[in-house]
Amino acid sequence: MVFTTVVNFIRARGPDEFWRKRKIFKLSAHFVGRKRNCYSLAIRNVHRALQYATKGRELKKRDMSDLWSARVAAGCEQHGISFYTFMESLQRCNILLNKKVLSELAAWEPRTFEALARIAREKATVDELPDVKNKDVSSGVITRSTLK
Repeated sequence: MVFTTVVNFIRARGPDEFWRKRKIFKLSAHFVGRKRNCYSLAIRNVHRALQYATKGRELKKRDMSDLWSARVAAGCEQHGISFYTFMESLQRCNILLNKKVLSELAAWEPRTFEALARIAREKATVDELPDVKNKDVSSGVITRSTLK
């Protein structure tokens, strides 16, 4: 198509506009009401939804990290050692497990986690790290291991 003037070129948007709008309408397909069908409202809400999706990915990572820390801290409390002392002792023993793996062990492999806690407690007492409790002292939490 040959345009003699710039004005005619600008006015002939053609298929590009259709596909650009179609992309926005596909992203707004699950919205309700005019946000779904009206382009000016759809584009506004799609941009907002994409911003929330970006923030949501960051928050998901933070939430999972907090969950893993809470699980490991609960397992450490059960075995009489603080979380930070436990992690430091494992580092000093060259046991390089991250919080995700440790939380899985604490939840699904309690005997393995107990062995790691015992190793960490021994290393903490040798290196004189703080917050190592005597395991025989009950902390008010009744678990299966304290009933044996």
